[in-house]
Amino acid sequence: MGVHRIVNQASGSRRTKISFKGPGGHSFNDFGQPSAIHAMGRAIAKISDIQTPADPKTTFTIGIAEGGQSVNAIAGQATMLVDMRSSQREAMLELERAVLGLIETAVADENRRWGSNKMSFELHSVGDRPAGMTAQNAIIVQAARRAVAAVAGDTGASDAQLVVSSTDANIAMARGIPAVTIGGGGEGGDAHTTGEWYRPTESHLGPQSALLLVLALAGLEGVTKPMLGLRAGID
Repeated sequence: MGVHRIVNQASGSRRTKISFKGPGGHSFNDFGQPSAIHAMGRAIAKISDIQTPADPKTTFTIGIAEGGQSVNAIAGQATMLVDMRSSQREAMLELERAVLGLIETAVADENRRWGSNKMSFELHSVGDRPAGMTAQNAIIVQAARRAVAAVAGDTGASDAQLVVSSTDANIAMARGIPAVTIGGGGEGGDAHTTGEWYRPTESHLGPQSALLLVLALAGLEGVTKPMLGLRAGID
């Protein structure tokens, strides 16, 4: 929302689905068998205690957890989806290693609790978005800041905020291609909740900023030369 935020740092993400599998059974007659939900609960408790660095910002959440068949059945299956993010790839991979290690420990703990070897788990990657960055002094970043200043009537390009986020520009940044993601205008809040909202206050500033940025980079015949140069091999 708005136009003042310019994303020039890409937060990478790794998303994994973990499936816990056990023998299941009747809650009374088969008591003593390991439970997939109990194993998942052990894993969630361990993961929730992980300490992550503030710089680079590294985060995690278990966004979905589900399983079981009935209130009076020992769960034979359960699944959870884990989202792990960081603006630095190595920090993200280190977090992933920690999470997967704790899941393995949790399954072993559930088996040990009941003297069993029937509880197991499987991992399925459901997302891998690379991290990256476009330098503050890159032409595209400077042009974006000046576009914001022009359409928002700010005193200078410094009023634009350079931020880190996960956007469609991740791939380009990770490959070393200068890229930014800019605001589309309007106001909003409570993102990724059921109360997320949007209000089109001054929403016209978003398209204006985008058009001005494109014209600055590509140039306008008879008005201004392009800020970007031609790539090698292009006539």
